[in-house]
Amino acid sequence: MHRPAPAQAVRRHFAERLAASGFQADAAQSFALGQLAEWLEELLGGRRSWLRRPVTGLYLWGGVGRGKSFVMDCFFQAAPLAAKRRVHFHAFLQELQVRLLDHTGQPDPLARVAGELAGEVRLLCFDEFHVHDIGDAILLGRLLEALLKAQVGVVITSNYAPAALCPNPLHHERFKPFIRVLERHLRVVELDGGVDYRSRGGRDWGQYHWPETPHSLQDWRRELGLAVPPEPLAVNRLSLAPLGQDARSLWLDFAALFPVPSSTRDYLWLCARFERIAISGLPCLDRHSLDVQQRFLNFVDIAYDAGIELLLSSETSLEKLCRERVHEDFARTRSRLAQLRPRVLADF
Repeated sequence: MHRPAPAQAVRRHFAERLAASGFQADAAQSFALGQLAEWLEELLGGRRSWLRRPVTGLYLWGGVGRGKSFVMDCFFQAAPLAAKRRVHFHAFLQELQVRLLDHTGQPDPLARVAGELAGEVRLLCFDEFHVHDIGDAILLGRLLEALLKAQVGVVITSNYAPAALCPNPLHHERFKPFIRVLERHLRVVELDGGVDYRSRGGRDWGQYHWPETPHSLQDWRRELGLAVPPEPLAVNRLSLAPLGQDARSLWLDFAALFPVPSSTRDYLWLCARFERIAISGLPCLDRHSLDVQQRFLNFVDIAYDAGIELLLSSETSLEKLCRERVHEDFARTRSRLAQLRPRVLADF
């Protein structure tokens, strides 16, 4: 049976997905998909271009909801090779830490982990790539440099151009060498069609309840049907006091999880353990420090990627959730929260 060329397979799958969804690709999406298809054919040896320098991957960036993840989905699913992985930022960082611990006491543990990954995959896709913590930035930068030198094909989607990664001015200079690595090894493609496709219906993954009042919380408790557990919930080094819990659902107060020094490791654990998570007491985020905002943003990213049902109860509307001191990543979170069904608790 004749198998289509890699580029042809990617384009065909893209067209089939579009037809099934009833959407039409814009020019930016079609161009990005075409760049991915051509590069994949180069990677797999089908053909090589002598008119431009060889690259080890692509870096797609653009505003929220522009279709980057959809393009990545189509490309990854159609790529005709078994040794491929698509990873989400926070889960991969956690995996990287675990792998590094396995090589404690050995020379250059990161190089050993990079060697392991290079032996496992030929194509590694990062979705929603962003770095704010300088420790994570340096770690990921060194790992990506090693993978690219090992000729692992890397595809990255991000809301940031490479030069804008790790935007904190206190750390940005230290990350610049790795930005240059990305720009040297990856073909940078801007995907910005000017339309937020998530706002056109998109995914329904929970509810956003507001305005929260003592009466509305009583109604919410009856609706959730969750009993208060007799013992605190142990999550890694945290001890949480749930407002309600059963085998598949958890209800927490915002103050119990985000103003405390919780971490992405904790959020990954919660989203692996529970299918439905409810958070009440969500305040206007600009009342809190950027660290607290970052924790909440990380939690939303992880919950979204994990596919859990998220229920949020807030004193304010989504439009007013973060009005003044807006975290630089809030646009992505705002787009994801906009896919929650709004519900006015006063209507109960």
